[in-house]
Amino acid sequence: MTKTLDESLSYFKDKILDCIKTKKSISVTTHIDCDGLTSGSIITKALIRAGAKCTVRTSKEFNKKVIDVMKKDSRDFHIITDLASGFAQHLDESFGENWIVLDHHQISEKEYDNQKVINAWKYKMDGGTEICAGGMAYLAAMALNDKNLDLSAIAVVSALGDRQDQGERKSLIGKNYEIANIAKEEGLIDIDLDLLLVGRETRALPDALAFTSQPFIEGLTWNRDACLSLLNSSGIKLKEGGRWRVAAELNDEEKRSVIETITKFTSGKNATEIMAELIGYTYTFPREDKMSFLRDGREFSTVLNSCGRISRSGVGIAICIGDRNKILREGETILTDYRKMIREYMNILTNERWRVSESKTCVMVNAEGIVPEMMTGTISSLIAGSPKNAGKIVILRTGGEENTIKFSSRKSFGCKSEINLSELMKTGAEKFDGVGGGHNAAAGAKITKDKLDEFLDYLEINVVNMSSTGNSQ
Repeated sequence: MTKTLDESLSYFKDKILDCIKTKKSISVTTHIDCDGLTSGSIITKALIRAGAKCTVRTSKEFNKKVIDVMKKDSRDFHIITDLASGFAQHLDESFGENWIVLDHHQISEKEYDNQKVINAWKYKMDGGTEICAGGMAYLAAMALNDKNLDLSAIAVVSALGDRQDQGERKSLIGKNYEIANIAKEEGLIDIDLDLLLVGRETRALPDALAFTSQPFIEGLTWNRDACLSLLNSSGIKLKEGGRWRVAAELNDEEKRSVIETITKFTSGKNATEIMAELIGYTYTFPREDKMSFLRDGREFSTVLNSCGRISRSGVGIAICIGDRNKILREGETILTDYRKMIREYMNILTNERWRVSESKTCVMVNAEGIVPEMMTGTISSLIAGSPKNAGKIVILRTGGEENTIKFSSRKSFGCKSEINLSELMKTGAEKFDGVGGGHNAAAGAKITKDKLDEFLDYLEINVVNMSSTGNSQ
């Protein structure tokens, strides 16, 4: 019988306190993306505070090879965050009772009764929109010690990084909303309705508008010159004493001028949708320095994603745990490199149109030889954010290690399809001896290259030729 959330968290607490009492070593294994780095950091910091002997490592995926590496480790107990859904049986066989998973990805019914799987879906929480691994890790940290309230702020970053700001005006909902309000009450974050420009605390206004790709504004996104010209026409002051101003410095009247100017520019069928995405709730970290890329919650999440995606996860974890100074400068360099890579990949995919095939319901993107495996989710999300792809499912593929193909799927803004991408990718991958899964609106899969044509046929039947409200077979 499935335990309640409180019972599961109590079980977690008992296991960890036993490890501390008996001086067992604990290994934390987590994913490389923002949610992985935050959830791994939250648990690691809580363990350190509790006096546990622990180490943390990251992995871009979870499979039997990762379990083999963990078995060779000398650690006595294993905590896995943001990974390992579907691997309970393998973990039982390898570690017996000495493991716990904290996660939010969809799981099969057979994992519901395993008390070592502490997954959002078991407790009637939507792991795609209401809480992510960072939130689950925060709840576990609070079970250990209610003095871990300060870790709520990092849990908010995880929710933003996993694009769970799915409420009205990009607000957080469900358990994420509760955690955000705890952080607000603790004075850790400010929540306001504002312009959702990329780098609102750090980027010059023309750059902030140009690099805002969600929403994707045709003629402005990636076009700094056009953005500069547009902002000049709005009449607002763009520089202060020779320094470019940032979006966070604008007063209410100036913000209205920017909104009116962009509205006129985008007048057309997508104008309403664009403006709906451009104005929303912001999550500001007042204890971070002004003009720091950690001051805005969404930019904080982008920093962490950039660290993981270009194999610098250690920097991201150090930042989450509280390291600043040199590490912060390193993170800034990584973020700059990451954004440059994204622009290059998007430019190539835009120019090489043969790589993109479209139907009424789906956009298929062949990014082989261009986008590295660890960047598929980032690029598929950006493509899904383009207004011209509104209402469609985006599926991007690229080459992976050891002769594999990695797929990343996303539902775009306004997509009404009833297809569950997690089930689509999991079922399809397993048909061809691969692995897959994720969420209703965002999922991935990996197969061997020799099964590519068969997998593409499967997608053709179950997505490309389906009606906009169809179900996969």
